[in-house]
Amino acid sequence: MRRFACGLLLGMAATPLFAADVTVLTAHRIHTMDAAHPQAQAMAFDASGRILDVGDAKALLARHPGAKRLDVGSATVVPGLIDAHGHVSGLGWAMLTADLVDTASKAEILERLRAKEKELKPGEWLIGRGWDQNDWPEQAFPTAADLDAAFPDRPVWLSRIDGHAGWANSAAMLAVKRDLSGDWQPDGGNIRRDGKGQPTGVFIDNAMALVDAAQPAASEATAEKALALGMRAAVEHGLTGVHDAGIPLEELHRYQHLADSGQMPLRVYTMADGNHAALESLCKNGLYRHPSGRLQMRAVKLYADGALGSRGAAMLADYSDDHGNRGLMVMSPEELATAADKAHRCGVQVATHAIGDRGNRVALDTYAKALGKDVASDHRWRIEHAQILAPEDLPRLAQMHVIASMQPTHATSDMPWAEDRVGPQRIVGAYAWRQLRDAGTHLALGSDFPVESVDPRLGLYAAVSRSDGKGLPAGGWYPDEKLTAFEALRGFTLEAAYAGFAENEVGSLAAGKRADFVVLAEDPLAVPDAALRTLDVRATYVDGKAVYEAK
Repeated sequence: MRRFACGLLLGMAATPLFAADVTVLTAHRIHTMDAAHPQAQAMAFDASGRILDVGDAKALLARHPGAKRLDVGSATVVPGLIDAHGHVSGLGWAMLTADLVDTASKAEILERLRAKEKELKPGEWLIGRGWDQNDWPEQAFPTAADLDAAFPDRPVWLSRIDGHAGWANSAAMLAVKRDLSGDWQPDGGNIRRDGKGQPTGVFIDNAMALVDAAQPAASEATAEKALALGMRAAVEHGLTGVHDAGIPLEELHRYQHLADSGQMPLRVYTMADGNHAALESLCKNGLYRHPSGRLQMRAVKLYADGALGSRGAAMLADYSDDHGNRGLMVMSPEELATAADKAHRCGVQVATHAIGDRGNRVALDTYAKALGKDVASDHRWRIEHAQILAPEDLPRLAQMHVIASMQPTHATSDMPWAEDRVGPQRIVGAYAWRQLRDAGTHLALGSDFPVESVDPRLGLYAAVSRSDGKGLPAGGWYPDEKLTAFEALRGFTLEAAYAGFAENEVGSLAAGKRADFVVLAEDPLAVPDAALRTLDVRATYVDGKAVYEAK
């Protein structure tokens, strides 16, 4: 690790002792995201990481004589980036298992799996994630037979890129303690079967739990390691905060252990995993906040439907490329209503995964009924993804004070096939960032990592360009929905903070707030769109202390 060229300079010895507890950062430019003072050249913060002063460099240095100096030279400083929807443990597990992201064929997947198998003990499950049949020449779901020849005895279980489908070999299916043949289906899920009623090896949404339950449980040490790896990757990419979308109570306990021992390098806003033990704990014990300020749980994550890539998103009409299929509801409307009512009674924020236009409508209808007269209050209930909305539902989010928690890279990942799924009429209400923002909806941005990359620079680029890494399509996909660079940066800072009830603490750089910030070699509001993908993250600071510095 290295310090910047100007380093940390101690103040003069004659300075009063308390001045040593203050640091003055100077930079070519500081984008504060504070409307009252949008740009500055200096920022002072104390040893606890609380911002004291923001403004002109000469004036701040005069007001804080003898303070420590942190001069980042020509770099630009922005508020710490916050990913409003990610999965920290999932990211860590992806780093511990076979990485299948960007594989272009089943043959390439088998090649990566064979390489990973060399690290395993006999009988140990071979786990991987990241496959996407839409990237293969045949664009069709795989089967167990595709894996069986290479792995006849070792159980293999591979999660799709979106986490809403899994691919098992025969050995893994044999480990399931229930007969998978026939015509029955689990609630909110689908076991794909052949014409004889035999499982093909693909399990969608809630059906995945059948295979998940057959795996040997991971050790606590390994589970905690996954969290640590995920957090480390986040800060290395400039994230100072993550909203971890849906974790069980035991995962919260792992976070607590890490927080107690000072091993949380960033702030994590966790959501309980549905109407289960974590939500019950919030109702019984109250909203949770760790004394360090780096860990909270005051929200619950619900699921309306599945994902578009696996045709599990709940639609109001048939899929354009799969007639007779309208997707599925992961939680029934009745289950959603029960959970939302419970959360409302307990003062818990609700965040509902909704992809399809039916999933989004059911979520909005559920919120309206559960909130009742409180729909006009500062409840900050959220829809996670808000991916495809019927035109008449687009203005409802702002009218109901519902936050749209959206992921820009979903649009650029899905654009090769999304219109095939929903057709030219419904696509105009899909990934509709501009329509939602112009209607007055709060737009909190994230990535849904590890479904997408944890790198927020890719999200900034996708938001302003609606193009892939090669700049295609030229001008962007449905370019009317683009955001400006400022709006995109606001979505990853102040709006994400607002979505986590934290805008008075983080999200902008102003006196009284926490000194969470990122040092960038370039100015994200001044570079060409394409350069956003490769912004040089020099350092990430949380509470005024470096949690990552570039080599």
